[in-house]
Amino acid sequence: MLIKNRIINKFVGLLILFFTGTASLQAQELNARVTVNSDRIQSTNKDIFTSMERALNQFVNGAQWSAAAFSSGERIECTFSLTILEQLSDNVFRAELFVQSRRPVYNSSYTTSSLNYRDVNIEFEYTENAVFQIPQNTLDNNLEAVFAFYAYMILALDFDSFSVLGGSAFYRQAQSIAALAQSYSSWNGWSAFDNRKSRGAIVNAFLDETLQGYRNLWYTYHRKGLDEMAANADRGRTTILNALSALKDIRQIRSSDVLLQMFADSKLDEIVSIADKATKEEKKELYDLLRNLFPSMSNQLESLKK
Repeated sequence: MLIKNRIINKFVGLLILFFTGTASLQAQELNARVTVNSDRIQSTNKDIFTSMERALNQFVNGAQWSAAAFSSGERIECTFSLTILEQLSDNVFRAELFVQSRRPVYNSSYTTSSLNYRDVNIEFEYTENAVFQIPQNTLDNNLEAVFAFYAYMILALDFDSFSVLGGSAFYRQAQSIAALAQSYSSWNGWSAFDNRKSRGAIVNAFLDETLQGYRNLWYTYHRKGLDEMAANADRGRTTILNALSALKDIRQIRSSDVLLQMFADSKLDEIVSIADKATKEEKKELYDLLRNLFPSMSNQLESLKK
């Protein structure tokens, strides 16, 4: 029932968002664990990092990011691991963020990775005991903007996995944040043109109509593949392996690089595991496909050769 309820709740929530333009109803959507690691900083005042971690936890878990109705058991499991790399001045820091989210698979205890991404390009200002709020038409803080961006990306990926193109409203929210952030010259990592792996480039790729096949694959992989495996493991596995051939066409589109890398980071190990019971011919075909798409990750594919 969990998956079914989430589909219904997400559909209703998207209707509300579509007709009203608001996202202000019902329970919080994210069940996040936010950590701030300041081990590299020699500052004697560590209270600022304790305050930062507390404020970020309250922000991500306490905000209402959408109009969808989530029960406590339906909240999206995710982690935000912020590592402070350098203290540039009293209240200015350089950091990297590792973001992960997971999705339950129908009628099983298994959860599948939806996002597994490391953002290595964050500079921000934070004053002890400051709080964060969901950005509206303006942005107050780069760290707040980064966390809000990834909160919407987590929602978008989750909704896309339950219905075809179901996450579009959340990608647009993330895109709006990226567009606003680009107007702040000191905020790095946002420009869609300077770096093909920037936050702006990432969300633009998801909303690029020429890459819609990627989002269709994401839905098929989860709803018609993984969610089917509890009832019929062979059918679910076959659906997934057949659907992956779409990656060849997606690769031909220049802006697809970041999507393919994100897909590999979150799914490659799982795909190899799913293929464990495939035929030798299926394994060879899959190995050839994935090796050509992800040559730098060939070590992860070795078991497909057996």
